[in-house]
Amino acid sequence: MTAFADLMSFQRETEALAQIAGRLSWDQETMMPRGAAEQRGEEMAAIEGVLHARRTDKRVGDWLDSARAADPAGQRALDLIGRAYRRNACIPGKLAAEIARVTSVAQGIWAEARAKNDVEHFLPTLETVLKLKREAGEALVAGGFGADAYDALLDDYEPGATAASIGAMFDRMRPRLIALRERVLGAEFSPPALQGTFASDGQMALAREMADAFGYDWTRGRLDLAVHPFSSGSGDDVRITTRVNEVDPFNCFYSTIHEMGHACYELGIDQTYHMTPLGTGVSMGVHESQSRIYENQLGRSRPFTRWLWNRMKAHFGDFGVASPEAFYATVNRVQPGYIRTEADEVHYNLHIMMRFDLERALVGGTLATGDLEAAWNHRFAHDFGQSVDRPSNGVLQDVHWSVGLFGYFPTYSLGNVYAGCLMHALRRNVPDLDTSLAEGEAKPATDWLRDTVQRHGGLYRPAEVVERACGFAPHEGPLLDYLDAKFGEIYGV
Repeated sequence: MTAFADLMSFQRETEALAQIAGRLSWDQETMMPRGAAEQRGEEMAAIEGVLHARRTDKRVGDWLDSARAADPAGQRALDLIGRAYRRNACIPGKLAAEIARVTSVAQGIWAEARAKNDVEHFLPTLETVLKLKREAGEALVAGGFGADAYDALLDDYEPGATAASIGAMFDRMRPRLIALRERVLGAEFSPPALQGTFASDGQMALAREMADAFGYDWTRGRLDLAVHPFSSGSGDDVRITTRVNEVDPFNCFYSTIHEMGHACYELGIDQTYHMTPLGTGVSMGVHESQSRIYENQLGRSRPFTRWLWNRMKAHFGDFGVASPEAFYATVNRVQPGYIRTEADEVHYNLHIMMRFDLERALVGGTLATGDLEAAWNHRFAHDFGQSVDRPSNGVLQDVHWSVGLFGYFPTYSLGNVYAGCLMHALRRNVPDLDTSLAEGEAKPATDWLRDTVQRHGGLYRPAEVVERACGFAPHEGPLLDYLDAKFGEIYGV
């Protein structure tokens, strides 16, 4: 065998072990008995130790030195393995295992604190997680990755992005978003909120229908309940979760579509890339572009909500919304709510901007964990004009910091920007899009996304894959134009 073949064989086993670790995480959030949390932490630490040892194995470095690729895909695989090898080599194995152990247990502690609205219950754990991730970030900086710890962590989710570049993008977006929000909230017309109670079994049945509409492959996936919805896996095993609130079915429906966007990305990758560095999404920004375009530009569109209105009537009878047009307005109702995952498209990026600033301060050491709740509440009151009523609607609402995902939040907004560009190109290339969506059939859209974005997996750099699909370099303009047009029409402003 050649060095390239030896390396790819070794990498295949590493990828398989990583999938096993992912399945442990899925089980932890869906099926695992709560009393097993400490043991699961030890299990996660053990497998992370094995993975870290493989990812930093001296043989990988030797193979990289001598391997020669036969084609661009092979060269890209070598580049990705090399990047991962260099990053992992910066992190001591003991630290990697400890992060895995602590964050596994931290998830359960966060869930308990959220359920009890008890911030103090979670803060010591958050402090430990933050200390470990800051240590990892500083080790990466010492190894040449990033100007500071936050940039080093951000680079793990969006290679090439920096706090400065993300901050500049937010500075360009914020004035138009705020101006649009003020016009909308000051409009004479405001659609009513959905009222009533919607049984859990009906919500889950309709969520499955929506997954069918978007082409979710049930032979390679499943839908379960979790405290915080997520997608898990790649290749031929990609699972999604949602949650149910009987007075807010949109939470279930749009969480399902969002996570299905992630899942369909993984399921759409060229199967020849499975169990290779190319066999997963290229970045979280591109990943979020798929979840956000599925959820918003497609799932909250006028034609698709027409279909959904009819399916709501079939499942729940007369639910108080008289027409498809009224339902479209209700689905897209703008209000400064507490919860990021339930936020309308106008407010969503403002939620991300707040979290971006707070987590940068946490990692940078200018904000102490003991001051986080007060900082969150102050910033939320300033940005959204209302006081946080309880921690589960505030600082405890997101799972991300409990599992150490510092640097992840800005990829949601980057995904929105990418989605805006992709939707512009999608409408140009799929002229019968609205007709199919009105019939509850998203296949023309999802086929185009699979062919232009998803199938490539990690073959191209993040911005490159979006540019290849759209025909222009991605920027925030198409997203902001889409938001202005959509909500200007709904609200008459």
